[in-house]
Amino acid sequence: MTHEVRIGEVRVGAGAVPVLAGPGSGAAVTVTSLRRHHGSRAAADELRRLRTHVPGALMVEPFSAADLPAIAAHADGVVVGADWMQDFQLLRAVGRLRLPVLLQRGTYATPDEWLAAAEYCMAEGNGELMLCEGGSRSNTVDHLVVDLRLVRETRARTDRPVVVDVSSDPDLAPAAVAAGADGLLLGEGADPVLAGRVTEQATVLAPLLREEVPQNLADGRTAIDRADAAIATLLEQRAKIAATIQRIKPVGGRAGRDPARERAIVEAMAKRAPRLGPERLAPVVQAVILAGLDAAADEQETATEDATTSSR
Repeated sequence: MTHEVRIGEVRVGAGAVPVLAGPGSGAAVTVTSLRRHHGSRAAADELRRLRTHVPGALMVEPFSAADLPAIAAHADGVVVGADWMQDFQLLRAVGRLRLPVLLQRGTYATPDEWLAAAEYCMAEGNGELMLCEGGSRSNTVDHLVVDLRLVRETRARTDRPVVVDVSSDPDLAPAAVAAGADGLLLGEGADPVLAGRVTEQATVLAPLLREEVPQNLADGRTAIDRADAAIATLLEQRAKIAATIQRIKPVGGRAGRDPARERAIVEAMAKRAPRLGPERLAPVVQAVILAGLDAAADEQETATEDATTSSR
C-alpha cells in the first residue's frame, strides 16, 4: 500500500493524481526553484512575496542548505532536484525540516542510488518523502529523460509515492498515469491551459486504470467523485458520437432505434460490469441512449432554427 503524503491540503498517494506546476498555473501544488536566487536573504524575500500569491500548497527547491530556513518559514514542502540528489548533507538537512520532500532522480543515477538517497532523508525521521522520476537532462539529448518502466518497478520496491516529471513532454501524462504515477510534475513554465489539460487527463484516467479501496467515508466519497468525473467525460464523448451517427443513419431519432443492437450493447457492457449484470445495466443503457437521442434532436433543431434565421 502506498504511503500517503500530504502537501498542505493535497494528498499524494491517496488515489488521485495531482499536478505540480509553477506559479500562476493553477495546479494543485505550486512548485518553484531558488537556484536563480543566491543567498538566504534573497530567498526569504522571494518566498515571502510568492506566498502572498499562492493560494494553495507550495513546494520549493533550494539553491543550497542556506535556503532551508526560508523554506521552512514560508513553504509546505521541499524539492531536491536531480542535480542535488547525491548531496547527502543537503538531504540530511532537508530531512530535519519535517516537511514533505520530493526527491528527483538524476538520469545518471541507478534506482538503487535513488532509493539510497531517499534513505538519507528519511533517516532524519522524515517519512513524508515522494520520489520523482525525471528532472535531469541527459548529456546526449536536449530534453528531460523519463523512464516510465522505473515507475512500476519503484512502486513495487517501496511504499513511497512516485511522481513523474512530464515537463519536457506533457503528452506523456496519460502514459505516466497508466504506469502508476501518483502525481505529475510540469515545472515552472506550465501555463494554466496546459496545467488544466494535464489535470483533466489525470482526473479521467486514474479511476479507469487503478483500483481503489477507500478506508473511510470521506475517502470513499472522493473516490466516487473521481469515478463520476470519468463517467461524465465518457458520456459526453458518447453523446457526441451518437449525434454524428444520427446524421448518418437513414432514419434518425427514436424511430431509428435498433433493439438488437441495444441488447448487444448491454451484454458487452455487462462483461465489464459483472457486479451490475445485464438486468441492472439495461435501464441505465436505455436512459443513456434516450438522453443522447434527445440531445442530438435538440442540437439539430437549434441548428435548423439558426439556419432559417440567417437566411431571412
